[in-house]
Amino acid sequence: MRYLEHRIPPPIVVAIAGSAMWVVASRPPLWPPPTTVHLAAGLILLVIGIAIALSAVHSFRRARTTVNPMKPETSTSLVSTGIFARSRNPMYLGMLFSLLAWAVYLASALAWLGPVAFALFITRFQIIPEERAMHALFGPAFSAYCQRVRRWL
Repeated sequence: MRYLEHRIPPPIVVAIAGSAMWVVASRPPLWPPPTTVHLAAGLILLVIGIAIALSAVHSFRRARTTVNPMKPETSTSLVSTGIFARSRNPMYLGMLFSLLAWAVYLASALAWLGPVAFALFITRFQIIPEERAMHALFGPAFSAYCQRVRRWL
């Protein structure tokens, strides 16, 4: 299974999950609120997700370290301030929020499998390998960071 580690860029994983959610959304809705409720709730979640992800990118840029999730070994600094004081993976958290927004908008019980599948896949094939690289690069400082800050929220 290590073959899949860092092989699929996270935005592609989001696109695959979102597409699959759209396909299964033809099933009966989880609840029948008006479309405007779906749209409003989805937009709120989407804005939150975008804000989280952009905040993380800004923190990485300010620290002058890579935002490339395919090559975590090229990181030059451990970012633990800003949004990274709340989540070790805010970019993935922002992506998860976008999938949650999509699930709310689709109002399909099966669509909720998309965010779950994304979180499981990203954790196994992206986050855990990234954490191995961070431990190798930053040792005790990264271990201490992991003790203070949760992986997702």
